[in-house]
Amino acid sequence: MIRKNEMIFQKDLANKKIFVSRNFDAPRANVWKAWTTSELLDQWWAPQPFQAFTKAMQFKEGGFWLYYMQGPDSTKMWARIDYEKIDAEDYFTQFNSFCDEDGKIDTHFSKMHGKNTFSNIEDGTKVEIEMTFEKVKDLHKLIEMGFELGFTAALNVLAQTLKAQLKIS
Repeated sequence: MIRKNEMIFQKDLANKKIFVSRNFDAPRANVWKAWTTSELLDQWWAPQPFQAFTKAMQFKEGGFWLYYMQGPDSTKMWARIDYEKIDAEDYFTQFNSFCDEDGKIDTHFSKMHGKNTFSNIEDGTKVEIEMTFEKVKDLHKLIEMGFELGFTAALNVLAQTLKAQLKIS
């Protein structure tokens, strides 16, 4: 059982997967919007002190999100998410890739498949994320790049963003 705002992070090397689960003190519609709207994603997606910037986004089946994360030294890391299936406020599946600023995929990293599921819980929303890799070495490479720490930090910023958003509403 996940306590309020606790994040669960599990690696399943045998199946080349990472599972993340996090509860948020916000209605599912708000949490869904934070994951599917570029203006909100730019507020929380990158772990501080990095910042996310959207170049283009079409949140629809067959659409994509092209963005970069910029560090304090102005270094940019480009990525894209290609949306596969979407069931509004329930789940979406996607392929995540590193790329260049035009969205051309970097073949030094394999694509990662992801599924984000949103469900109501007593005091808010649970988000469950399953990431599947083509190769175990790609999973390890992402972990070595600091993914767990960075994603935890980004989800903490999301929790703060949702809390501030609810106070404004």
